[in-house]
Amino acid sequence: METFELQDELQTLQDIDAYVFDNESDVSALDARSVAHLLDSAVDALAHSSDNITDPAIFDAYRSLLKYAAFLQGAHMIKILDSISSAYHAQLEATVRDIDEEDQQTFMAHKMPLEMYAFLLHWFVSAAEKVKTSGDDDAPPASAPKTKRGRGTKAATSRSTARKPPEEWSWQDQIPPTLNLISRVLRVKTQRIWQTSAEREAFINCVVRPVYHITENEQYMRSADIRRGVYKAICLAVKHQGHALAAQISIMQSLQYYEHLSEPMAECLNILAREFDHPQLADEILREIAGKTFSAQDTKGPRVFSRFLVRYAELAPRQVLKQLSLLLAHLDSESYPMRMALVELIGCIIRELADSPENDGLDAVGPAAGVGDGDKAKQLKQINGLYDLLLERTLDLSSYVRVKVLTTLAKLCDGNAKFPQQRLAMTRAAVDALEDKASGVRKAAVSLLVRLILTHPYSLYGGYLSEREWKAQYEQDSAILARMEGEVGKAVEREDGEEDSQADGEEADAEEGVGRREKHRRKRRGGDEMEVDETDDQDEEDEDEDVHMSDGSSFARIENRRKKRKKRKSELDLAALTDEAAALGALNENQHLEAKLKKKFCLDALEFIRTVEEGMKIVQKLLASTNKLEVLEAMEFFRVCYEYKFDVAEAGIKKMLHLIWTKDNNATSEDGRELKSVRSRLLECYRSMYFEPVLNLDPKQQVNRIAKNMIEMTYDATLAELTSLEEMMRQLMEEGHIHEDVVNKLWQVYSEYELSPSGRGRSGRPLPREQRRGAVIVLGMLALAKRSTDLTLARYTCVALQRLNGSAKKVKGSLLDKTLRIDMESPLFRKLQEAIEWPCRSKEWFPMAEQAINTVYALGERPDILCNNLIRNLARRVFGKKPTTPSQSHGPLDKDTDAMSEDDERQDVDYDVTTESASPAKSPLQSGGSKDMGDAFELSQLLFVVGHVAIKQIIFLELVEREWKRQKHEKEMAAKIGGTGAPDKSKEQEELDQVAGNAEDEIGERIAAMREHELLFGSQSLLATFGPMLVHICGSPHKFKNRTLRMAATLAFSKFLCVSSQFCEQNHRLLFKLLETSKDPSIRSNIVIALGDIAVSFSSIIDESNDELYKGLSDSDLIVKKNTLMVLTHLILNGMVKVKGQMGEMAKCIEDEDERISDLAKLFFAELSTKDNAIYNNLPDVISHLSVGAHAIDEEVFQSTMKYIFTFIEKEKQAENIVEKLCQRFRLSDDPRQWRDIAFCLSLLPFKSERSVKKLMEGLQFYRDKLHEEAVYTRFQEILTKARANKSPNKPDAELNEFETMLEESRRQGAEDQDFEKTVQGRKAIAKKRATRRTIRKKPAAARLEGNDSE
Repeated sequence: METFELQDELQTLQDIDAYVFDNESDVSALDARSVAHLLDSAVDALAHSSDNITDPAIFDAYRSLLKYAAFLQGAHMIKILDSISSAYHAQLEATVRDIDEEDQQTFMAHKMPLEMYAFLLHWFVSAAEKVKTSGDDDAPPASAPKTKRGRGTKAATSRSTARKPPEEWSWQDQIPPTLNLISRVLRVKTQRIWQTSAEREAFINCVVRPVYHITENEQYMRSADIRRGVYKAICLAVKHQGHALAAQISIMQSLQYYEHLSEPMAECLNILAREFDHPQLADEILREIAGKTFSAQDTKGPRVFSRFLVRYAELAPRQVLKQLSLLLAHLDSESYPMRMALVELIGCIIRELADSPENDGLDAVGPAAGVGDGDKAKQLKQINGLYDLLLERTLDLSSYVRVKVLTTLAKLCDGNAKFPQQRLAMTRAAVDALEDKASGVRKAAVSLLVRLILTHPYSLYGGYLSEREWKAQYEQDSAILARMEGEVGKAVEREDGEEDSQADGEEADAEEGVGRREKHRRKRRGGDEMEVDETDDQDEEDEDEDVHMSDGSSFARIENRRKKRKKRKSELDLAALTDEAAALGALNENQHLEAKLKKKFCLDALEFIRTVEEGMKIVQKLLASTNKLEVLEAMEFFRVCYEYKFDVAEAGIKKMLHLIWTKDNNATSEDGRELKSVRSRLLECYRSMYFEPVLNLDPKQQVNRIAKNMIEMTYDATLAELTSLEEMMRQLMEEGHIHEDVVNKLWQVYSEYELSPSGRGRSGRPLPREQRRGAVIVLGMLALAKRSTDLTLARYTCVALQRLNGSAKKVKGSLLDKTLRIDMESPLFRKLQEAIEWPCRSKEWFPMAEQAINTVYALGERPDILCNNLIRNLARRVFGKKPTTPSQSHGPLDKDTDAMSEDDERQDVDYDVTTESASPAKSPLQSGGSKDMGDAFELSQLLFVVGHVAIKQIIFLELVEREWKRQKHEKEMAAKIGGTGAPDKSKEQEELDQVAGNAEDEIGERIAAMREHELLFGSQSLLATFGPMLVHICGSPHKFKNRTLRMAATLAFSKFLCVSSQFCEQNHRLLFKLLETSKDPSIRSNIVIALGDIAVSFSSIIDESNDELYKGLSDSDLIVKKNTLMVLTHLILNGMVKVKGQMGEMAKCIEDEDERISDLAKLFFAELSTKDNAIYNNLPDVISHLSVGAHAIDEEVFQSTMKYIFTFIEKEKQAENIVEKLCQRFRLSDDPRQWRDIAFCLSLLPFKSERSVKKLMEGLQFYRDKLHEEAVYTRFQEILTKARANKSPNKPDAELNEFETMLEESRRQGAEDQDFEKTVQGRKAIAKKRATRRTIRKKPAAARLEGNDSE
């Protein structure tokens, strides 16, 4: 072949079907033998000499095979590749050898063969992927080329001979050697062969183009060998062959079209700059990216370029820093992925600048840095500027960018350089981000706070972050600094006195005066500085600098005076003294600087601690988030705060307890990590904080520490916290995380109550009451999980005793009873009775007595016998004759300290009513003229016990009923097992049961009759005596004014109402009257709870007064309101009361000022939405209740309430019906406020179906005359926008456009009617005024006429 135009051939090859050449063979029409012959002849020719490629027949044979490569087998492709590669390699070696010999005519002859081989290899790479994966295994491998010496004819030994041919064709396996061959080509000095730049560029592009083609396949780029080959080829082309511009274009195109190439191209540019010393290409690409603009709608492009920038910044941050000023333009880009990339890029640069070895101690560089620290100071300024850019981005519009900023800052916390001032700014930004509307941002903010705490730089004094400790340390350092600054003047004065002992008196007096003035001035300044520290910490550093400068000027003035003095004979001594003074001054200066730095250090630490503690209040709210990731992060935050001893972390730790009720399972996060459930993570946190052993403690100390932690968790705990703690302790105990030694230690703590003769405990020291109470509370919790059998230990606490029966719940319908019952002769019950009867005037007696009675009914075989004696004894104490000695009621028991010994030693008894502090309050016990008076507190105790016994007795009767049924069932089963009776007898029994009823029914009826008629009305019933007394006391508040008595009586009366429907029917109206008239919120709160229990027992009676139940929702006391809401929630959700239009009162609570009430109301509606159509059925009543009438609420509150309720209207059929009903309401309403409310409710519906829109259009006649109201029209415009958004794309807008026109027309017509009506009203008013004036004028005229007539 005489000529070969590479550029033309490449251009023609783009359309392979139109590519025609002279000796073309249609391989697709040849059989296998012909194809093998064609291939073998070409391979043998190249094996003989690599120059044979210039033979047209050989070259066209390869072109024919490549053109029809889709019809070849894999073995054919292997042979073609091996042949081309070995010949190409031989040609390269010959070319290099001839170039080294400096013979231009000789090496110019290699130009055309190299171009032809490059062309064939380029074509082969394009065609290789079209070939089938399975090849012709029987095809012979390429024959080894023979070596022939001569100019350009030496053929290298085939590399394929050293490698066994693969059984199957795999192009991916052939790519690495192919890339190595391309790299060898790119090492050739091509500028010696191709004289013109166009030809050389065409050849290089032809050589490198296969490399770019390989990169387009994502699967290939996953191979490390292929990536290395690609990087090497591109770098050699750019470095040695002037391929930079073409590479820049190709890389930019690759980034635009192939998303998987973002990170590989960044790695390639990094290798080019690092290993090939050619950073210019990366700089150009960064500049080009900096000049691009991305729109918000473009998603793919920004994402690829952002990944490229981030990866390159990770690999070569200093290269990116050079172009940062240009790239920062993307911080204002519309595309948020580019802004995210810039944020991460800035983070990489900060990390590089801060952590590089030559920048050690960079964060310590300050204003006092010397000349040698100038570069570091400049770099510190640069880092501060980058931090400022990051912190500005925390206010970005996109939540994704804000999340990226916070995660980048969290990564920077792990660096060696701490940058205290920047960390304070980061902490403030993180706390501000805790209130972000996006949950992802809030989670990232919490994570950042955790990293800031874990990596904090304030480890000088132990590393903990207790504000109290740091404040004490700050005060100590401030005192040292003030003392040091106050002693500076004394030191100067002392030095002057020693040095000038021989000087005349005037000079000595002058210098001494100066020293004194300096001393007083510094003392005064030190005092001022302390005041400033307390008021404004920001000016601290400047004032310290001022103090330092003033000290220096004082020393300078003294030195000047020394120089002016006459020289003395003792010149040597004077010089020595001067050196000593200078050394002392330097020492004092260093100590002074150290003291100042310590003080500033403490200030920074305090600011950090206070900022984090400010954020804790917000993180506490995040514990209630519906986002699981957010909750888990908040829990980790409080765990870390607890470990670092933050003072206010305890509140968050306690609030975490309530998460024990969360019901969720392990899940997988977006990044593939397994997320533990909230419940299991909570248990892990508490185990790590309270139960896991710590280092350097022996086993006994470990047990003491764990027991102490468990007890302290009960301190100041609310009822809700104790309930949650109980569930957590139960689960930990079940899982075996609480050792038996810890339980024994808790019993030991609790049992330290018995007093020795000396008045001290068994251990020789009294234990605090709080510890013993906490121990017994925890023991009661642990007993839920593990059934106890040791009665000797269990008798010390009523709560723990009730756990003797375990926590197994009764199965519904089962007669099996596993409860433990103890004989009434047990000393346990004697102790309990003595504890209740022990004379005590503390309000803590009531919960103790309640638990004691609960224990009696839980464990006793016949609790009614004990309670009968107990009530009689208490009644004798109340109504019997009083002892003559007043001190006897407070005397000790007969040497029995087991019952209530604690009250004997208690000095700070909290009496219930202040009027009782001097003497027991007295109340009349009879309404007649009797002058007998009784103790109100003792009567309160009696009534409390009577009421609680009544309620426990009906529970006990249910157990008796179940026991009787169980015994009957066992007899029947024994009869069946023992043998079959006579069939006639069984038939007879069946007939008897049909006539007389089942025995089980008889048992139930008998028990019900006892409860209904005997307990409160039986002639032999002890409780019947107290029914009329309770009614009288509760109904006569003007007589019985003692608060404790009224509370106890009301509570007992409420319990009596739950016993008998007859008693309830007769007296329940009195309870409602008390609810309405009582001024005591505690009494009202108890009544509300009692009404809930009565409604469960006798719903038919309470249904008549249903409306009065809801009055508590408008009570002024928050506790009453909350209890009312909780009771109604329970009753309504369980179907125990019927809702008759009162749902609006519940809806009012959604926007209550108190957050707890608001949350409860929202929870109620969320649960109600799970009931079938419950919210839908009551929605019209709610709207009417809240919109008009006496119960109406503000329009703003109405809108926020409805917005929440309408979120539960999800069914499209419901939405359609609501549209129809609301449209008809327009017709019956004349109030503009109600129009606006109805329109707002309509705008809350989704309008997803055409039927909803059609219903709205059909109702136009009802609201067309209301559209002149601006707010109403605006709502309908919102509905139109929503309808258009939900409309199917293929449906025309004609119908909606017509509706919009009708709305506009109706609005215009309504406005005109309004104007006309106003005009008419105005004219009527004018006419009325004129008529009035005429009447006034006529009256005097008529009077004159009458006067004339009379004359």
